[in-house]
Amino acid sequence: MMLKKYFFAIGLTLAISSCKIFKKSESANGNYPVVNLDTVETSAKTPEVPEYQASVTRINDIIHTKLDVSFDWKKQYLYGKATIKIKPYFYPTSLLQLNARGMEIKEIALLQRDYVKTGIDDKKDPSGNYEAKVSETISKKPLEYTYEKDIITIKLNKEYKNTEEYTIFIDYISKPNELKKGGGSTAITDDKGLYFINPEGKEKNKPQQIWTQGETQSSSAWFPTIDSPNERMTQEIFITVDKKFVTLSNGELVFSTNNEDSTRTDCWQMDLPHAPYLAMMAVGEFEIVKDKWQDKEVNYYIEKEYAPYTKDIFGNTPEMLEFFSTKLGVPYAWNKYSQIIVRDYVSGAMENTTATLHGEFLQRTDRELLDKNYEDVISHELFHQWFGDLVTCESWSNLPLNESFATYGEYLWEEYKYGLDDADLHSSESARGYFAESDRKKVNLIRFQYDDKEDMFDAHSYNKGGQVLHMLRKYVGDAAFFASLKLYLETNKFTSVEIHNLRLAFEQVTGEDLNWFFNQWFLSSGHPDLIITTNYDNTSKKQKVEIKQMQDLTKTALFKLPMAIDIYANGQKTRHKITVTKANETFEFDANTKPDLVNVDAEKMLLCTKFEEKTIKELAFQYQHAPLYLDRSEALAGLAKNAKDSLATEIIISALQDKFWSIREDAIYNLKNIVPGHEKQIKELLVQLVKTDKKSSVRASSIAYLSAFYKDEDLQTLYKTALNDRAYSVLGASLAAIAKANAQEGIKLAKQFENEKSNDVLFAIAELYANYGTDENNDFFVKSADKFAGFSKIGFVSLYGLYLKKITTNEIINSGIEVLKGIAEDENAIRWVAFYAKKSIKDLETMYEERANENSLKLKTLKEKNPLAPEIKDLEKLIENEKAQKQKITEVYNGLK
Repeated sequence: MMLKKYFFAIGLTLAISSCKIFKKSESANGNYPVVNLDTVETSAKTPEVPEYQASVTRINDIIHTKLDVSFDWKKQYLYGKATIKIKPYFYPTSLLQLNARGMEIKEIALLQRDYVKTGIDDKKDPSGNYEAKVSETISKKPLEYTYEKDIITIKLNKEYKNTEEYTIFIDYISKPNELKKGGGSTAITDDKGLYFINPEGKEKNKPQQIWTQGETQSSSAWFPTIDSPNERMTQEIFITVDKKFVTLSNGELVFSTNNEDSTRTDCWQMDLPHAPYLAMMAVGEFEIVKDKWQDKEVNYYIEKEYAPYTKDIFGNTPEMLEFFSTKLGVPYAWNKYSQIIVRDYVSGAMENTTATLHGEFLQRTDRELLDKNYEDVISHELFHQWFGDLVTCESWSNLPLNESFATYGEYLWEEYKYGLDDADLHSSESARGYFAESDRKKVNLIRFQYDDKEDMFDAHSYNKGGQVLHMLRKYVGDAAFFASLKLYLETNKFTSVEIHNLRLAFEQVTGEDLNWFFNQWFLSSGHPDLIITTNYDNTSKKQKVEIKQMQDLTKTALFKLPMAIDIYANGQKTRHKITVTKANETFEFDANTKPDLVNVDAEKMLLCTKFEEKTIKELAFQYQHAPLYLDRSEALAGLAKNAKDSLATEIIISALQDKFWSIREDAIYNLKNIVPGHEKQIKELLVQLVKTDKKSSVRASSIAYLSAFYKDEDLQTLYKTALNDRAYSVLGASLAAIAKANAQEGIKLAKQFENEKSNDVLFAIAELYANYGTDENNDFFVKSADKFAGFSKIGFVSLYGLYLKKITTNEIINSGIEVLKGIAEDENAIRWVAFYAKKSIKDLETMYEERANENSLKLKTLKEKNPLAPEIKDLEKLIENEKAQKQKITEVYNGLK
C-alpha cells in the first residue's frame, strides 16, 4: 500500500506545478513545489495501556475460494455466490467463523459429493469383471448459522479433523454503501471494500467503474472469508459484466464466455496462495496496453484518453521486474503482473497480488511526466509482490515487514536506475517525513499495542522502517544483506511471518547475534539525538571526536551506533570504523596535521538528529570533496546560515552548476541570503539554467527567483519564451512571473491555457487568479471544479477559497459557495476534500463578520465626529448587507451534511 505521503508531514500539503522561492516546502516525493495549507490537528482519546494485539488464532484454514459475482449498478449491490474449501488448522472443530461485513445472507449450505450407481459399463476391469457406471452429483445440505457483528458463525454437520476438508456454499448480497460510515483512516480514507464509481453514468467526465480495496480488513465487505493477514488461499472469480466493460482480477484470465443477455463472464484464476486482503477485482472501460517480461504478461489498464502515454507512465516496469528479481536472487513468483489506474481511489496505490491498483494521480500525459513520473509509487508496489504478497506479515503489528521493505524498494530502484544521488535524496525526504511525525508520535516500529490496526499505517511503518533497513544494509554489507533477503524470502514464501523470521535469516547468513539491532530499531521507539564535537590536539597529534547521545534516556533507549568517520588531511582520506555504545564517548585518531575535514557518519546512513559545528572553511571543503549528495546538501545548508561570508557566497553560487539537480535547486533557494554584488553573475547563470537545464523544476525555480529579485525588462522576453516549455511547471512559473510584473497581461495569457486538460496547468492558473483575479475569472473555477478529483481537489478548493476572499461581489461569492457546498457534500469525496471545502466556506463567513465589525467601528467613529454625515446611511446599508451575507453563509455552513 502506497499512502498519500502528504499526511506524513505535520501540515497537509499538496503538489502543484508552480514554484515557491520564499518558503521552500517540499512534499515527500521530492522538490515538487507545494501549496502550504493549514495544519490539521487530529487527536484521539486513547487508553493508558492499549490492548495487546495478538495475531488472529488459526482455527480453520481456507484452501480455496471460488466466487461468482454480478452487479446492480443502480443499487450498488454485488450479488455473490461463494464456494469455500476449508479444513481445520490443527484442532478438530465443528464451527466455522467467517468475516462478512454488512451483507444480506440468502443461503449457507455444506456441499456434498454423492456417487450414484447408474448401471453396468460395457468395459471390463483388469480382473475381467464389468465395471459399474457411477455418476457424481453435488448436493447442498443447509447449515445452521448466526450472523452478528459482521461475523457468520456456522454450525458444521460434524466435527472435522485437520486431515478432512469440507466445502461451504454461501449465497449473499454485498451492500457496501449501506455499511456504517466513518471507517478508514487518514491513510486509507474509507473501508467499505467495494466501490461503484459513477454508477448511473450521470457524472460527466468520469467513467463508470467498480473496484475493490481489501487492506486492512475490507475484502470481507465483498466476499465472506477469514479476513486476516495470516490466512492464505487460492482463488477463482467469475465476473459477469456488460460486454462493453473489461475486468481485472488476481492471476490469469482463463476464459471469457458471452452470455445471451448482452453480458460476458470472465473467469480469473489464482493458483498460488495469498492473503485474502490481497484479493481484488476491477471493472470498467479500460484500454489494455500489453507488455512483457521474460515469458510473463505485463499489462496496463488505463483510460482511453491516456493510452498513448501508457509506456511513458509504466514503461520501466519490465526493467523493474528484472532488476528486483536479480537483486534479490528470487525471481518474480506470480504468473503475470498488471497495473490499473482507477478513479476516486481511497489511498495512493495497493499491491494486490499480480494486479496493482493505482489512484488517478498516476494518469498523466508525457508533458506532465516531465515534472513527476511517480516511479517511486510503481517501484513501491512492485516490491510488495515479494514483501507483502509472497511473504506476508502475520499481523498488522508486523506491518513494517510489508511497508518498510516496499519503501526501501523505492530506494533500490532509484539507486540502480538514476544513481546514488537520486536515491539518497529520496531517502532524506523519507527520513524527514519520519522526523515530522516523531515530534508528536513515539512508538515502536513493530508494536503490539495500538488502538486501531489503521494506526500502523504511519511514517514509522513506512519511512522509519525504510531507513532502518538501509542502516542494516550498511552494517552487514551488500553481499550479506541481499543473501539474507534471499534466504528470508525462500524460507517463508507463501506464508506469513513476524519480525523474528527476518532476524533469524540475517543471523543465519552473517553468523552474528543481531538481537541488539532488532531490539533497538524494530522493537523500541525513538532515535538518537547526537551532539558531535571535533578537536585537534597539536601536541599529541591526535584528532578527537566526542559523540553525545542527548535523547531522553528515561523514554528512549541508549543506542549502539556503528558508523564510519572519514578524516581528510594532506590530500588523503582515511576511514575509521567505530561503534558508539555510551551516552558520552570520545574517540581518538592519529593525525600528523590538523585535518581539513572530519566527516562523522561518512556513509550518511544513521537515522538521527545531529548537531555539529563546523567552520565555513570545513563546510566549503566538505562540499567540494566529500562524495555523497548528503555531504554536499549538509554543507550547503550550513553555508546558507553564514551566507554573508564571501567563501560561503562563492560556494553557493558555484552550486548552481552542481552535477545534481536538487543541489542546484538548493543553491537557487539560498541565493537570497548571500553577499551583495553578484547580481549580474547570478542573473546570467539563472538565465542559462532556464534555457538549458535538463530538470524542469530547476528551470521553474530559476524563473521564480528571477521574477522575485529582478525587474529587468529583458526578462519578460525570457518568461514569454518559457511559456513554450514542454514542462507545465515551467509554464506555470512563467505565467506567475509575467503576472507579477503586469497582472493584466498575466491574466490575459493565462486565459489561453484555461482549456488545457492538465491539472498542473489548471493549478498554476488557479493560483494566479487567486492572487490577481477579478470577478470575470470565477467562471474558470466553476468550470474547473469537476476536473479535479481525489487529493488533487484539496489544492483547488483552497485556491478557490483564497480567490473568493479577494472578490467583493456578493453574487460571485454566493455562486462560489454553492460550488464549495457541492464539493463538501459529495459522498464520494475524500474526507480531506470535504474538510477543506467546509473550511473555505467558514473562512468566507469569518471574512464577512470581520468586515461588518470593522465597518461598525468606522460607523461609530463617524457618528461621534459628525452625526449628520451623509456617508452614514451608505455605511449602515453596507453593514446590514454584510451581516445578512454572513448569516446566509452561516446557514449554508450549518446545513452541511
